[in-house]
Amino acid sequence: MNSNGGFIASQIRHLSSRIFEKMLRDSGVDAFNGAQGRILYVLWENEKLTITEIGKMTGLAKSTLTSMLDHMEKGELITRIQNPKNRKQIFIQITEKAKSYKQQYDAISKEMTNLTYQGFSQAEIVQYESMLVRIKNNLERYERKENHD
Repeated sequence: MNSNGGFIASQIRHLSSRIFEKMLRDSGVDAFNGAQGRILYVLWENEKLTITEIGKMTGLAKSTLTSMLDHMEKGELITRIQNPKNRKQIFIQITEKAKSYKQQYDAISKEMTNLTYQGFSQAEIVQYESMLVRIKNNLERYERKENHD
């Protein structure tokens, strides 16, 4: 069977990233980009996380995260806090400045979701997203297996 699913998924990811970045700029949000928004999203939901936890929740590699977090810290969107019980562990905490962007970000995300699912029924959306979860689970199982070998 010849399948173009991976290629199409890659195209969708790149297109949606460009469109989302433009929506952020057009709405006046210039303190962070779309990728940094993924980090902020998990912090808006959790307030304070380790880099490892953020990596798992966003799918971003630790090396990528480190440079992004450096930039976000300079922009006063996050702060690093040392765990008093474990000096080697650093928590990433969201700032009040970053919290002030949540409502705008949520509105842009909703607009992006509406654009993405234009013409889809609710049943189609549920089916599509359940298939995406299955694909993600397949890939995560493979990655765990590879990391243990």
